[in-house]
Amino acid sequence: MLPISELRHIVESGFCPLACTCTVNVDGSLRITVFEPESGGVKLLLTGVSTARLTSIRDISNLIGELRTELTAGRRAFAG
Repeated sequence: MLPISELRHIVESGFCPLACTCTVNVDGSLRITVFEPESGGVKLLLTGVSTARLTSIRDISNLIGELRTELTAGRRAFAG
């Protein structure tokens, strides 16, 4: 398993040219916010993302790919 700091860094860097912040909730899950860097307008907000299945770079990359698909579809949130 990757350290949480590295996991956060990978997720946060996966949405350019948008910005992303990834914070750890009290229960160890992640809150991922993808937003416009200029305006701060939120494009995608996820809370309670479990890190249990994010054990490799490939797992994290797959998550980022799924979220980018959601962004392309124009959704404001993703449950998963």
